[in-house]
Amino acid sequence: MRSRTLIALLSSIIGGLSVLGGAAVGARAGVRGQRAAARRVVDMLPVHADWWRERLQHEGQITYLAIGDSAAQGVGATEPHRGYVGLLARRIRHRSRTSVRVVNLSVSGATTWGARKEQLPKLRNYSPDICTVSIGANDIADFHPDKFERNIREIYAAVPSHAIVAELPCMFVPDRERKVAVANEIVHRVADEYGLTVAPLHTITKRVGLRRTFFNSYGDLFHPNDRGYEIWASAFEPAIDARVDVVEAIRHYLSAREAEDLGAGAAAVATARAEQDTGGAEALDHLDRPGRIDRLRQRMTGSVTLPEALAAPDRTDPEPGPDPDTDTAPNTDPDVADHSHGDREPAERDRDGDVGGTA
Repeated sequence: MRSRTLIALLSSIIGGLSVLGGAAVGARAGVRGQRAAARRVVDMLPVHADWWRERLQHEGQITYLAIGDSAAQGVGATEPHRGYVGLLARRIRHRSRTSVRVVNLSVSGATTWGARKEQLPKLRNYSPDICTVSIGANDIADFHPDKFERNIREIYAAVPSHAIVAELPCMFVPDRERKVAVANEIVHRVADEYGLTVAPLHTITKRVGLRRTFFNSYGDLFHPNDRGYEIWASAFEPAIDARVDVVEAIRHYLSAREAEDLGAGAAAVATARAEQDTGGAEALDHLDRPGRIDRLRQRMTGSVTLPEALAAPDRTDPEPGPDPDTDTAPNTDPDVADHSHGDREPAERDRDGDVGGTA
């Protein structure tokens, strides 16, 4: 009995040690894989930066400008255009059915301070139709709320009034999430002061959950992969669609001079004209349709309201025909016989047989 107990005890100890050993080996392999992925990220940085820099030379009818960090560069995606900026550019192109010029001012590793110092001076050279700002994730490691708010204020004051600014994404680690909550409160408060639209990036990424976020991350467990960037882009898409519609309305309902003179008010004027145009079209579409009372009357009586032209036809008396009592008898005198039919041309006589007669 004692031997059996001893064997069971030894077996459990050995099994536990095996599990711990396997976990240790797996952890070491995971750490090595994460370090290798981090080295690959370093190799990606110049490749992605050069790719976006080359895109500056491309012209387009709509200009989309992005301010941000390595996420805006698409680091972690299989190709630079598979990052959220590339996905949004494609969406803009499809929705507007026009060419898009992408000006990606983002810099990998940028903090809010770096964006303020390096990216805002370049912003002054452009007048973008669409602008996105996603910055601040790199501030969390050494987070100072006062400095963060000061930098965010200067960035949000410099971007166009139609810019779409993003929350910081969910990081799931409790200590970091506490800092992210403070940062996102600042993002919302300052954005409201400047009238900017906020993309709910934290809400979207938190809803995905930790497990899916793990599989949607690159090997360094920090940057998103292709699937992760699709989720990031979805946080911007409603605001992007609305802005594209406004840009199209401005181009359709305002001249270039009007848009320039109105400045930030151009969007409101163009949208009002578009709504007025749509309202007029709907009124014409419903003009000839019966109202609620008419439809109720039709159901009760089984009648159908006819148009005025058919409901009140012109009741004019028909022209009187010949009176049989006063008609004269046909002329049978051969000397005064009717020769009008014989005087017609042959082609006219032949035509009689073409109108249902027999030849």
